[in-house]
Amino acid sequence: MFDFWLRSHLILMPSLYTEIEIEAPKEHVWEVLFRKEDWRQWNTFLFDCDPTKPFQRGREVSLSLRRLEGEEETEFQPTITLIRPSVCLRWVSKVPGLQNEYTFELQEIGPGRTKYIHRDNFSGLLSGVFLPFIRQDEKQGLKRMARQLKRYIERGMIYDRR
Repeated sequence: MFDFWLRSHLILMPSLYTEIEIEAPKEHVWEVLFRKEDWRQWNTFLFDCDPTKPFQRGREVSLSLRRLEGEEETEFQPTITLIRPSVCLRWVSKVPGLQNEYTFELQEIGPGRTKYIHRDNFSGLLSGVFLPFIRQDEKQGLKRMARQLKRYIERGMIYDRR
């Protein structure tokens, strides 16, 4: 019985997803993504609140997000759970009853071409209650960040080739 309950709750875990292809090597995409202190130059969704705390596995960092452009930022302190250079960055943030796991994944899809994947998985007793209120706005934020990352990198690559 518990096994059925566990499987059904894992399958129904609320999540958000976006992906975009970027005309750049995944090492270059990783370099831009990993430099959180520069995010404000190109990104209107996620922001670095403390550049003195670089991404490091097991370390808590201070970030904020803005689901919709123009709204106030929401600060949070996720813990970095995975760093695989040029492949994956993952963090988890928790509040009582709710856990949120962000995953940024890079896949090489051809010479000088990268697929950027951004997943946002919610779990905990309050995930089904909380997510309906933010789902659309959060999904738009993920998509906006992906488009802005693509634009920032591809414009920079054109500039670097001159």
